[in-house]
Amino acid sequence: MKSSQLLFPLVPILLSVLLIQCTTPNTSDQLERAKRLHESVITIDTHVDINTNNFTADRNYTTDLPTQVTLPKMEEGGLDVAWFIVYTGQDTLSEEGYAAAYENAIDKFDAIHRLVDEYAPDRIELAVNAEQVRDIQARGKKVAMIGVENAYPIGTDLSRIKEFHERGARYMSLSHNGHSQFCDSNTGERDNVWLYNGLSDLGKQAIVEMNKWGIMIDLSHPSKESNMQTIALSKAPVIASHSSARTVNDVSRNLDDEELLALKENGGVVQTVAFRSYVDSEKHAQWQADADELFDARASALGFERKSWADIRTMEATDRDQYMTQYRALQAEVSATMSEKGQYGVDVSDFIDHLDYMVNLIGINHVGISSDFDGGGGVHGWDDASETFSITLELVKRGYSDEEITKLWGANLLRVLDEVEAVAASMQGS
Repeated sequence: MKSSQLLFPLVPILLSVLLIQCTTPNTSDQLERAKRLHESVITIDTHVDINTNNFTADRNYTTDLPTQVTLPKMEEGGLDVAWFIVYTGQDTLSEEGYAAAYENAIDKFDAIHRLVDEYAPDRIELAVNAEQVRDIQARGKKVAMIGVENAYPIGTDLSRIKEFHERGARYMSLSHNGHSQFCDSNTGERDNVWLYNGLSDLGKQAIVEMNKWGIMIDLSHPSKESNMQTIALSKAPVIASHSSARTVNDVSRNLDDEELLALKENGGVVQTVAFRSYVDSEKHAQWQADADELFDARASALGFERKSWADIRTMEATDRDQYMTQYRALQAEVSATMSEKGQYGVDVSDFIDHLDYMVNLIGINHVGISSDFDGGGGVHGWDDASETFSITLELVKRGYSDEEITKLWGANLLRVLDEVEAVAASMQGS
């Protein structure tokens, strides 16, 4: 038999190998591209919770506190923009409740302003529009923005919406967990008890005021019916500041396909959230059970008493620091032990699965990224701001283009902010 006859059957195989080599991305090339891209894009995280005890002259984000977001962590991870959150838990729908909520909100507004005006003006500035974001980032500083989680502090005085805008707020949700004076919350699904079957009359008026003053309306905590009514009424695009896809993981805090498609038609953006139990409830529950067992055994051996988050928040700063240092050390020990066993829990790949799903459903122009850091958020691989690069790398590995990653990391959100401002200018001028 001639040698050419021997080689002929191998030709298709050789061609296949060459084709695979040509079309399979090189890992080092992906890494280099991700690094270059991460340095050039504006990375925006739309939901970072705060504790005002960490916004004092002696204790603030200029040092690397035991929180998921600080300036050192943002600088290390290349996170350009953090939306710091004026969060208020839901309480009674009464004048006393509204007054206490307002006091809480003002305390948080003031704390954020102290960070940018007094403690670190050389490292971070407050932005209230897209142009300022781009300018501050181009000058090499980090950017703070302000979102309001739960409009409860507005009370029944809708003039406070303009006041909150003047204090720097650029998005606000009409409720949190628990029905507010403005709308039903997603938590109504627990007992099927609703106050308004969507928006209250006051909530409908609040939407008009938010449109008028240029505050993006956040869909992340209200009920589905509240969200559908909000989208129908709003003259401006809306956002979901920290939600994922309910079809992928069926929890009430995620948005279902009908809500997502309505958000697309409205021109809004959903900021995919890296919150373990919203990303994959089952996987997280199993991992958490295993981790708790290891943690409790180790804590018992060391005489460490686990406390609730409610108790932790009421501690004096020094005591809380000491507790959190011990707690995180134990957590790290447990995580290392579980990692050795190949148990990582919900990770960056699981998180980006939600993003992929929503991009496929509603398009690249309507999806973004958020963490819910310091409010329960974080996944393996992106568990604080210092690990932000891992998201860009995963997006590169998934095959997204530079332009698409730029949109996901912040351009989509800034586009909505611009459009909301334009609607406000039109309404104020009419």
